[in-house]
Amino acid sequence: MSAPFSNWQMAGKWLQYYLTASNGRGHGIHSPFVYQFVRGLLMDKSVDPAFAKIEALRSQLEHDRSTLAVQDYGAGSAGNNALQRTVSSLAIHAAKSPRLAQLLFRSVQYFKPASIIELGTSLGISGAYLASAAPNTPVYTLEGAPAIAQKAAANFQSLGLHNISVIPGRFEDNLPAVIAKTGTADLVYLDGNHQYAPTVDYFRFFRDHRKNDTLLIFDDIHWSAGMEKAWAEIRHDPSVTCSIDLFFLGYVFFREENKTPVHFTIRY
Repeated sequence: MSAPFSNWQMAGKWLQYYLTASNGRGHGIHSPFVYQFVRGLLMDKSVDPAFAKIEALRSQLEHDRSTLAVQDYGAGSAGNNALQRTVSSLAIHAAKSPRLAQLLFRSVQYFKPASIIELGTSLGISGAYLASAAPNTPVYTLEGAPAIAQKAAANFQSLGLHNISVIPGRFEDNLPAVIAKTGTADLVYLDGNHQYAPTVDYFRFFRDHRKNDTLLIFDDIHWSAGMEKAWAEIRHDPSVTCSIDLFFLGYVFFREENKTPVHFTIRY
């Protein structure tokens, strides 16, 4: 198992990314698809009423000292890998930041997938953003720890989200049934196992169930040497025609209209 980078290592990697990434306003990007991605998605700063509701829930969770049992099949959180974790610890260390969670929300609205799959529910913050972005689109979110899955389901109910289904258990056990419901992978957010081999395996699973406009979003692609190795292997897979590195998130596309594969690192 690849250990996460230290805070100092991450700071150095982020600085290198910031200094070498393409302009965050699209200047100098010659791919029309990626230029529109930057202008239409990354530069979108609109605020939806759902944001305040989800962030109010996040604040409650960050002050919740109750404990939950965790069966962590992945690499875990850099903040706390104990078998018993407080809700507040999970909310602080495992939940996506508002800025990035809102980018996931906008990604759903921008690409309009027919279905959404999330690997790694945690307490449901990112899932709530995904489901709120398209209330009539089915969302399937998978979580390895039953107690956390139950808490997430309660959180979705408190937000009035009825289009999201929480599926507890090991990802590899549940993915075949989920893909049988969706038919293909439309938009998939992978945030459940920060290890090299499982990350590549999940990529291959969804690659084999893709359609032309499938979008895979990988979380924490620079979290460890193993995740960087997985990201490099994924973006150079022959089926991938476009990848976009935003440092904390990686976007992968299979669109055949991109005749020549393009790979961008963009400041965000």
